[in-house]
Amino acid sequence: MKTPRLLEIRENVLKHNDILARNLREKFELNEVFVVSLVSSPGAGKTEFLEKTLTLLHENFRVAALVGDLATDNDAERLARSNAQVKQITTGTICHLEAAMIENALADWNLRELDFLFIENVGNLVCPASYDLGENLRLVLMSTTEGEDKPLKYPTIFNTSDVAVITKTDIAEAVEFDSEKAKKSIESVRPAMQIFEVSAKNGAGMIGWIEWLKNKAAISKNRRSINARRQTNDGGIALGQI
Repeated sequence: MKTPRLLEIRENVLKHNDILARNLREKFELNEVFVVSLVSSPGAGKTEFLEKTLTLLHENFRVAALVGDLATDNDAERLARSNAQVKQITTGTICHLEAAMIENALADWNLRELDFLFIENVGNLVCPASYDLGENLRLVLMSTTEGEDKPLKYPTIFNTSDVAVITKTDIAEAVEFDSEKAKKSIESVRPAMQIFEVSAKNGAGMIGWIEWLKNKAAISKNRRSINARRQTNDGGIALGQI
């Protein structure tokens, strides 16, 4: 009797999260904010990658980040060096971020003042897979120190992500990392998945990633504009007029 009860509770929690995530997505679209979430295991270089990304974007875009951790605000302090707006979300014993946490964290922020919002999830490749945060893109990061078969061990998170980022390529040779084997592992789990190989430390691959991201955001914005015009022409109300 206990197992069905646990399943029922989990289904209710996920259903509630999906509703909140849908509301967040609509809010992000209304305010023209492109949202990117990042997931990885601990030590994959997620924070360093995000700091470099924020720094590169900050010159021409309004960027901000929400950072999830079980404890401390160390990552938020580190990301603040990019001069981006940053807020820490301390989850305590919860091993992932949920839509309600994002909603609460954004309560005193004006989304109209942002172009990009990044959400750094708690270091974990299991729990975050089930929780939609209303993002446009979900990135899953794996480092060259973790082995080429990471996607095979954690297929769900790769299946629920849009982009794979291989980090710490500056030490790939030292740890005898086989890039082609890693990409084949990713492809076997998620065929045709977009893959970037980067080093936040020496900057390798970062410009290509930033240019791709900017293009992706521009396409999303153009699509929203087209849809808004169609709604107006059909007699509806454009999102930007609400």
